[in-house]
Amino acid sequence: MKTLIIIPTYNEKENIERLLESLSAFSADILIVDDNSPDGTAEMVNKFSRKDSRIKLLSRQGKLGLASAYIEGFSRAISGGYEYVITMDADLSHPPELIAELTRAGESFVTGSRYVKGGKITGWPFYRHILSRGANFYARTVLGLKNRDLTSGFNFISTALLKEIEYQKLSSEGYGFLIEMKYRAIKKGFSIKEIPITFTERKNGSSKLGKSIIVEAFLLVLRLKLNEVI
Repeated sequence: MKTLIIIPTYNEKENIERLLESLSAFSADILIVDDNSPDGTAEMVNKFSRKDSRIKLLSRQGKLGLASAYIEGFSRAISGGYEYVITMDADLSHPPELIAELTRAGESFVTGSRYVKGGKITGWPFYRHILSRGANFYARTVLGLKNRDLTSGFNFISTALLKEIEYQKLSSEGYGFLIEMKYRAIKKGFSIKEIPITFTERKNGSSKLGKSIIVEAFLLVLRLKLNEVI
């Protein structure tokens, strides 16, 4: 089962070393998609890649965003003959020790969920809980979906599914991209299995979540619903 772990980065030097060390136990290859981080993230990745040939770096010329990073990563995976991809954040919020459970689920799409029984979040202020739960409830209700965590970035996906949903045509950015990807998969007849995870708030670096990302995700859900009705 040839698998590529795709990790977008921007200013994650303080986290990437620990993350790459924690991933060394897995047989999957690793692709870091770095958006020209000024803090030296790419240099740190290159240091590791010299010791471990499974680690690859895709350096981009600017801060191009989460969605385009994943789309480029998916294209690399497909052209490289990978059967599956794993998406995860670089800030140590997603537990690497659960990668094996993601891959054992036997589905084309498995997501690490904070909102199914056994899932939880540690380290968030109250308003972040309200914002995240509200966003998921809103998207789930408007789009008529059953999955609990549509904004989770910790996913195991078959490249056959990515080709089926025409991933290159996904048009949203930020967390909206994660919602759109899952929505299109479900509309194509795929099921998404959710396994519980403990999501841990980053200790180093700053969150990339901003008001523009929230607004974009809100409008995306309306656009997807409108297109569905039309």
